[in-house]
Amino acid sequence: MHILCVGEAMAEIRAQGDGFAVGFAGDTFNTAVYARRRLGARGRVSYLTRVGCEGLSEGFLRLARAEGVGVEAVARDAGRNIGVYTVDTDATGERSFAYWRERSAARLLFQDEADYAALETCDVLYLSAITLAILTAEARGQLLARVAELRGKGMIFAFDSNYRPRLWESADVARAVIGAAWGLADVALPSVDDEIALFGGDEAAVLARLRKDGRIGALKRGALGPVAMDGSVQAEGFAPATTVVDTTAAGDSFNGGIWRLWRLACPRRSGWLGGMRRRGMWWGLRGGSLRCLRRC
Repeated sequence: MHILCVGEAMAEIRAQGDGFAVGFAGDTFNTAVYARRRLGARGRVSYLTRVGCEGLSEGFLRLARAEGVGVEAVARDAGRNIGVYTVDTDATGERSFAYWRERSAARLLFQDEADYAALETCDVLYLSAITLAILTAEARGQLLARVAELRGKGMIFAFDSNYRPRLWESADVARAVIGAAWGLADVALPSVDDEIALFGGDEAAVLARLRKDGRIGALKRGALGPVAMDGSVQAEGFAPATTVVDTTAAGDSFNGGIWRLWRLACPRRSGWLGGMRRRGMWWGLRGGSLRCLRRC
């Protein structure tokens, strides 16, 4: 199984002692790293983005390779750079951010046929609403059209509506684009707060809307724990962390870890999606996703 995660990775600058440390993160890149760690020899994970040619971009590529994430499809742009943000963490583990991403090379994704060609190589395509938000309107439409085409050839599309209002032109645009993505998604991995903020309603309404068309997946609910999209399992007995150090990437780690827990075979060969629907989500959640999220 080959999972391709698509989006923007950024350089993270955070205080460390009397100075600063640099790391690299981004929602879909985090998911790629966690999936790679969990899958082991059971599959391959690659990342599709665009970066610059400066030192921070080189640092990102080194980290991705060290984590075993394939970067063969990552393009370089000498006129742009990798996005940068600073982060501050409070006593409860919540973070606040300041961004410098206007010149991020990732904003040029899917303006070149090579990016679309990379989609042809995967069995599972994973992206988020942040991926869509940073693209031009034309690129969004072309990407979703290509996803629809590739699904017809057996590719599985997994999506997380990681809604960040400041990245979008307006809430109306976000609803239209994210709604179109949900219309294509085979596997749904959203957070309840994002869905309610964008589409309104309550948890029951979110589940009713996303359960349509036989879609599988899990709704992440923070300290309440995840609930299966098909209603087959509630996260009863879920024990929240007693001490929160950092809330970042808890949902990303769930999205990355769940692929191993479901023990997916190549969808092109075995039709695993129907098998997962027949078994129900309990098979996947019981296998360790709750333990994974609890640790995070």
